[in-house]
Amino acid sequence: MIPFLDLKSINGQYADELKQACARVIDSGWYIMGNELTQFESEFAIYCGTKHAIGVANGLDALILTLRAWKELGKLKSGDEVIVQANTYIASILAITENDLVPVLVEPNPATFNLEPDLVRAAITPKTKAILPVHLYGLLSPMPELMSIAKEYNLLVLEDCAQSHGAETQDKKAGNWGDAAGFSFYPGKNLGALGDAGAVTTNDDELALTLKALRNYGSHKKYENLYQGLNSRLDEIQAAMLRVKLNFLPSETLRRQQIAQRYLSGINNDLIILPELKESLAHVWHLFVVRCDKRELLQQHLINSGVQTLIHYPIPPHQQKAYPDMGLQCLPVTELIHNQVVSLPLDPTMSDESVNTIIEAVNGFRA
Repeated sequence: MIPFLDLKSINGQYADELKQACARVIDSGWYIMGNELTQFESEFAIYCGTKHAIGVANGLDALILTLRAWKELGKLKSGDEVIVQANTYIASILAITENDLVPVLVEPNPATFNLEPDLVRAAITPKTKAILPVHLYGLLSPMPELMSIAKEYNLLVLEDCAQSHGAETQDKKAGNWGDAAGFSFYPGKNLGALGDAGAVTTNDDELALTLKALRNYGSHKKYENLYQGLNSRLDEIQAAMLRVKLNFLPSETLRRQQIAQRYLSGINNDLIILPELKESLAHVWHLFVVRCDKRELLQQHLINSGVQTLIHYPIPPHQQKAYPDMGLQCLPVTELIHNQVVSLPLDPTMSDESVNTIIEAVNGFRA
């Protein structure tokens, strides 16, 4: 069976370096808010092209704390609206509602799965104060157009970069387009820790300073609390391991792009809708997601062919029990996408033989 994602093989490539990084932290005697975090923050900011990277406990906290910081700085207030694509993972929505803000769900472009600028513009009201574009599946959102809209209406932009480490357009990477960006380093991400971890990137000095306090009980100085903050700190061992894995991210991204190109050129089946790709560097292929009207039959066919697949995501946020009021919305494009999507295996350790097997299996599907 070809696994959907082989984390053991991925991390096994640099197991010695990871073990050395862990030993370095253990031997240091300093396990929270130390040198490894400081170094990783600097290195990741340089990678993204931003002035600041602020390590936090996970990707959800990265989004929550950024919106919270803007509230503390008087840039947002309870009841303000935040535009976000309706087909995102629920974490994007949770970050908004956790801050007593109102998510405005906008239908995505069905070819890219990302925000459509014209629909964003149509959704703006006097209460709209921010846009939260999600670079879903690894494809950078249409950021030049979205930033132009944000500038026109004086809106904040918070990028959800949980799946898009390294994606770029116009020589600018994900995380360096908006006023801030939230990253997840969950183990399965393109840049994954060996546990939960996250970060915020920004070029805003005041925001960075506020975030550093909010993640640490609202404090810059021990026992002096400026805000009602959280305990959301990226620990030293995870920071050390991320420093190791960051060195391999460019080469792994290239391999992901090579595999995806093989899929795009090799899969030829009228029952399968392939993802759209206009700029090769704009997509880092966290997931290779196809659409199929006969999804269950396709998955069973692939299992029978020795290929594991997953569905990202079977239930859209507006149909989750956590948000009963959202269920009243009519979002046919989002619902169609969630009923059709299937994610094929794609990880940088896959062999060419496995890629060929998957392509042949998909092409052999008949409903």
